[in-house]
Formats: sequence, structure tokens, C-alpha cells
Amino acid sequence: MATTADFKNGMCLDIDGNYFFIVEFLHVKPGKGPAFVRTKLRNVKTGRIIDKTWNSGVKVEEVRIERRPYQFSYKDDMGYHFLHTETWEEIIVAGESIEGVEFLKDGDICEAMVHAASETVLTCEMPANVVLEITYTEPGIKGDTATNTLKPATVETGAEVRVPLFCEVGDKVRVDTRNGSYLERVERAKA
Repeated sequence: MATTADFKNGMCLDIDGNYFFIVEFLHVKPGKGPAFVRTKLRNVKTGRIIDKTWNSGVKVEEVRIERRPYQFSYKDDMGYHFLHTETWEEIIVAGESIEGVEFLKDGDICEAMVHAASETVLTCEMPANVVLEITYTEPGIKGDTATNTLKPATVETGAEVRVPLFCEVGDKVRVDTRNGSYLERVERAKA
């Protein structure tokens, strides 16, 4: 058990049998009336953000979460298969539980959040950014660099990313997995 005084970002709570991560919280002491805590909570299963206000000092059920590194192995009709990087135990995670799953490729290391008591995987987090090779994009027009124009490009995982005009097929680009945006070109294609 924890109280509202113990709240911190990333803490996991059990509310009516559902798990929520604290995205942000704020202790409020109004001039009149009792103090309270305003929170934004993210549902582990659905990913929806809800607002919840708690009276100060209320006891809540804290869920102990362990972060474990897992390496992506393959995908089939059961889900995404991962291997623990130390024990080589295999887990299967549903695609909805992985944020940025469209950028996942073989061998990527993800961090799984595991419920410590029941050993069930709650969510799986991709790295903040990944390096992917462009497999298809329209050629850019030479000299058309005056504007900050972007064009669609398909990367090796099949996802579509908007890249600058100078990027070509075979280039490796760094992509932000949280919003799918282009960050930089890492390696130029061999001509």
C-alpha cells in the first residue's frame, strides 16, 4: 500500500483491477478546504489517458513492476515472440502492448514491464529511436533543397516515414519510435 504522498511519475497503480501508470501528478493545497492530488493516468491495456483527483493521504494499491530487457525474435499469429537477454526464456506479447511496433525488426532490444507477483507482461517499450534502411522512395529532384519539404519513404519494416528530399533508397535513417518522425540520416547509400 502507498499513499498519495508516495506518488511519482512512472509508478504503477491497481485501480479496480486495472493497471495504470502515473504520467504526471500535482499536489494542490488550496487556501480553503483540504489538500488533494491531481493525476494523469495511462491505462496499461488500452493506452488511454484519464484524469483522476485524489484526496490527500488516500491509500492506493501500488503494483510492483520490473523492467526486463527482451530481444525480438519473430512474429506469428500468436503475437510477437521475445527472448530474455540473460535467461533466454521466451515470452509472447500482443502487438497492442508494444508502442511503435511498426518499427520493430529482428534483433531489436525492447524493455518489457513485468508484473512482479504474477510474472505477466504488461507492456513492452521500444527504444526511443531506431536506425532503419529505406527500401522505397521516389527520387528527389536535384537542387530542390530550398524548402524543408518531406516525401514518403518505406523502411525495411514496412512502415512509412516522411523523410527529406535528399534521402534515397538504401540510406539508413534514424526514426523516433514514439511518433514515427525522421530524426537524421545515419549512413549514405553506396553508389
